Amino acid sequence: MKKDARYSCYPFMREKVATVDFEIRTDCLTTHVGVALAAVKKEIVEVVKEDLLEILPMAYHVNGSVRGKLAVTDEDLAWLSSRYDFYVSHVKEAIQSFVLPQGTEAAAALHLCRSEAKKSYRALHKVSEEREVPEILFNYLGLLANVFFVMAVYMNQQAGIAEIPFVSKSYPMKKKKENV
Repeated sequence: MKKDARYSCYPFMREKVATVDFEIRTDCLTTHVGVALAAVKKEIVEVVKEDLLEILPMAYHVNGSVRGKLAVTDEDLAWLSSRYDFYVSHVKEAIQSFVLPQGTEAAAALHLCRSEAKKSYRALHKVSEEREVPEILFNYLGLLANVFFVMAVYMNQQAGIAEIPFVSKSYPMKKKKENV
């Protein structure tokens, strides 16, 4: 008797390999990017909207690049790197310290994306303990987390919302060396 597909949300759910957790994690990442895109559209920041429209399918390409064919290219990584440079050029003063994930709805959604990208990176590490994983996937996910961070700060900057520095009680901050 054939199984009824309506009871299966994902065909590999019962596999024991880390690939399953990675694919579920990157599906969550992609969904969060969609939520961030909706929030950015409300706040009408066109450059971030356009970049998220590029990133949205890429998150699924990262997802499929472990079980299937590698779908992340050097060109994709170079494009993402250029977007990082763009946002940093606008927010570099605001990112000199660790900041709290707050601000506009879009900034908060982008901070969630940042966190999900880090979780996806970690899940990919678990996959790499079981099988060979192309280094470009680690590079892409690490850079993606950082792009989401600077995008979030950029969204707050566009709305005139100041970043709130986080001062850790757990880890002492090293004093920056002054140029003499």
